[in-house]
Amino acid sequence: MHSTRWLVFALSCVLIWSLPAAAQSNQLAIVRDLDYLPGVEYPDGKDRLDLYIPQGAKNAPVIFSLHGGALSIGDRSEEAFVGQRFAAAGYLTVVTSYRLSPQVSHPAHVQDAAAAFAWVKRSIRQHGGDPERIIVIGHSAGAYLGMLLVTDARYLAAHGLSPNDIKGIVPVSAFFWVDRPGVAPDRPTYVWGANRQAWIDASPSRYLRSGLPPVLLIDTDGDEAWRQQQNVEMAAALRSAGNKDVTTHKVPGRTHLSVWTDMLDGESEETSSAILRFADRISGRR
Repeated sequence: MHSTRWLVFALSCVLIWSLPAAAQSNQLAIVRDLDYLPGVEYPDGKDRLDLYIPQGAKNAPVIFSLHGGALSIGDRSEEAFVGQRFAAAGYLTVVTSYRLSPQVSHPAHVQDAAAAFAWVKRSIRQHGGDPERIIVIGHSAGAYLGMLLVTDARYLAAHGLSPNDIKGIVPVSAFFWVDRPGVAPDRPTYVWGANRQAWIDASPSRYLRSGLPPVLLIDTDGDEAWRQQQNVEMAAALRSAGNKDVTTHKVPGRTHLSVWTDMLDGESEETSSAILRFADRISGRR
């Protein structure tokens, strides 16, 4: 899985580097290694994020992306394709890193995600983004982290923010019940520990209520059966809690990995197209 991500990153870099310099500058600017936690230095730059900025961006809507990797592998450097795809569509795109297990355990990962989001909320205007139109997206474990930011208000509250500061959320091939088979019971205890109540408390499903930001749940028919079932149940649970703006999209013919990594696979690619339709609607672009 890790090597596949690196292959995708390498191919996306070739795509950028093969363009003439003028073409690069006409499409986007990339600002790398911004420190979202000044005064703290995490190993391997896990306290850093990258910006992919559309040409002439001014008050542009923002996409804030969290990578997957079971909370134990992955990095923003492998996610250049995300920045390229959405910046090309007019979104200032933020791709962030966060600390990984086994070096840390829950809740360190989501605390880092909250700190990165808070940096974006405070600082993105100076880079041409609109802090009132930040849409969170993520894949797999990153989608879980994004949904936890939206549902468990404690993590953003630590930065003087709330889930209402998120314009919308798109979890792609996520999980929402940490205590169920496929997640904590079947994974190393260094991620969430060994206590079942702690698993429940780490679950986005634990904190559902009305008034959450709009949600688009995306998965694929190539996801594990348990993951697809969690997505079905989460959509129903969100609606039962009183949330009206909840939509789903099933991407056919993809694997758990390719539903995310194949974003540059032509105009027919469904994941990023569905995200953009959702983002355009809730950000007022259409």
